Amino acid sequence: MSNKTYRILLVDDEPDILEFVSYNLRKEDFQVFTASNGRDAIKMAEELHPHLILLDVMMPAMDGVETCEEIRRHNTLKDTLVAFLTARGEDYSQIAGFDAGGDDYITKPIKPKVLVSRVKALLKRVDLKIVEDAPVDLSEKGILIDRERYVVMKEGVEISLPKKEFELLALLYSRPQKVFTRDEIFASVWGDNIIVGDRTIDVHIRKLREKIGDDFIRTVKGVGYKFMD
Repeated sequence: MSNKTYRILLVDDEPDILEFVSYNLRKEDFQVFTASNGRDAIKMAEELHPHLILLDVMMPAMDGVETCEEIRRHNTLKDTLVAFLTARGEDYSQIAGFDAGGDDYITKPIKPKVLVSRVKALLKRVDLKIVEDAPVDLSEKGILIDRERYVVMKEGVEISLPKKEFELLALLYSRPQKVFTRDEIFASVWGDNIIVGDRTIDVHIRKLREKIGDDFIRTVKGVGYKFMD
């Protein structure tokens, strides 16, 4: 997927920021659209279906956190990546951003090359996103994956999974027999810029095996994991 196919919506009430960030992203061939407030951003997002929304926190009328919360209420935008790009670096601001449904929190000022790198890292999740909203039928193995409810049905029995376990299982199943490296799994399920412990994937795999059985997921030592067809 080339950069030209990625749509980025940049939301900030400062014209200088809009111009500066837009210029640097367009230099990388991204399609960049801009809005100066949260209400316009929501309307544009519904029309454009951007792959990523870069959202300032401090805006009049509707701030970035409120805007993100509203975006997450729209069914068509619930999976859109949202990253806060803001001068507010306090812990409580970052926590509020993630609680509102943000995928990343980037503090200004930031060097253009670093910003572009962060954007590209986020957009890797678009390339690795393989689960559609409709249920995925693994009937030969007696399994049905329901994306809407984050539920797995195994032999008619409903198994409710936490979001990360569900996304990990769905990623592995998307390409049976393909070995997904740990880096690929982190980028798709947690994101490159989210710091988690080295054992996080192993713990989630163990929990999945406890719930769906040991026969579905194979460990490839020193590399990663694959789903057995």
